[in-house]
Amino acid sequence: KAENVLKTGKPINLDHKQGSGFYKLPKDTEKVEVWYPVLHGPNGEDGTIQGLFKLIGKPFVGSGVLGSALAMDKIAMKAAFTAAGLPQVPYISIHREKVLDKNFLEDQIKEIEEKLHYSCFIKPANLGSSVGITKANNKSQLINGLLKAAEFDNRIVVEQSVKAREFECAVLGVKEMKTSLVGEICFESEWYDYETKYSNASSHAIIPAVLSERITNKIREMSLQACHAVSVEGMARVDFFYNDSNDELWINEINSLPGFTSQSMYPMLWEASGLTLEKLVAQLVETAGELKNNNSAAKTSAIDCK
Repeated sequence: KAENVLKTGKPINLDHKQGSGFYKLPKDTEKVEVWYPVLHGPNGEDGTIQGLFKLIGKPFVGSGVLGSALAMDKIAMKAAFTAAGLPQVPYISIHREKVLDKNFLEDQIKEIEEKLHYSCFIKPANLGSSVGITKANNKSQLINGLLKAAEFDNRIVVEQSVKAREFECAVLGVKEMKTSLVGEICFESEWYDYETKYSNASSHAIIPAVLSERITNKIREMSLQACHAVSVEGMARVDFFYNDSNDELWINEINSLPGFTSQSMYPMLWEASGLTLEKLVAQLVETAGELKNNNSAAKTSAIDCK
């Protein structure tokens, strides 16, 4: 069973010394059988805490270091999708240094205008929930968006805006990954920003999505391909864009640690697919042991070179 919460009912906090970062695990955590991370953002879903779990040799729910890191960094994720032949909207990656240097910035803006045109989206590479993301319809908005993204991350992605419906598919499992029904996200705002994502009044989901069987199957197939491309295991939510007019489907991104709020698509998709929240969590905990067994089969040890 998962015992990532002590008998007091309070979440476990990792001990640290002032100014020195992580120091040690709290007392009695050796009794924890399975770790279930519910942390979002840097240090929570980027492979950092997953590396700690691997070092202490305990099973944990979700992807390992590589899958978590690739899924978190949009630039690395997109590179892996490209290598796997998965279709994506055109994009350009930029480093913060070029944004903050006026000479480089002008060159970057020219490249964006020539390759992507307006409108476009500017995103920090390593954040989620649409934090720090802006939409630019002109040069002034583009500059402001780049500067805002640079406040959050060293790595920035600029994507071409497309007129499309947005769909999501949930993945569960390790050796035998399975996909949920496909759901559509409908929203009233111009785009699916932070406020819209976490406001019941601004967005709603349609599960199953009203799509042809061909496109539905394609989304489910590409969801599994995406997981393999970035080494994501255990659980994932894969997001897509689809343009009805020209029958064009693009993969948007993969989330290796999807949310479990009342508005979160991952549990909603599985609920609609016949898997209750209790059964879903139980299966996720089981995948932790499966992942640990897989890792043990190909286990190697670090060499002390003193």
